[in-house]
Amino acid sequence: MEIAETIKKVVQELILPELGVIKGENEKINVLLQLTNKRLDDMNAHLVDQSRRIDETNKRIDETNNRMGEMNTSLIARMDEMNRSLIARIDETNNRMDQMNINLSARLDRTNERIDQLYRAVVRREEQEKLEIRVINVEQEIVGIKGELLKLAA
Repeated sequence: MEIAETIKKVVQELILPELGVIKGENEKINVLLQLTNKRLDDMNAHLVDQSRRIDETNKRIDETNNRMGEMNTSLIARMDEMNRSLIARIDETNNRMDQMNINLSARLDRTNERIDQLYRAVVRREEQEKLEIRVINVEQEIVGIKGELLKLAA
């Protein structure tokens, strides 16, 4: 039994201290593993919270987009109605301007006709005055010629 005891002693002296060291290191590894698992659990909880917050934000963004789409549709409808109203008013103004243009053209034509009549009257007066002056000159010449004829006849 000495051999068994010797082997037992050798095992106790060489292997048992190593087993103790391995056991201690294994306990340290287990503690580190537990800490790492706790950190992973915390990170997972944080990621779940972030995911929930992202989902809420996405839902709010979708709601905002829907409201903006409705508002955009409403604004487009209002702008279309305003455009139709403006086009109608512009057409009405153009028609009024066309009618005013016709009226002004007719008045201008009547005014031009009156100016032409006035011009003809002024020209006739000037021609009449020139004729009167010529007649007076001719009459004076005739009187002069009669006077000379009388002198010659006498």
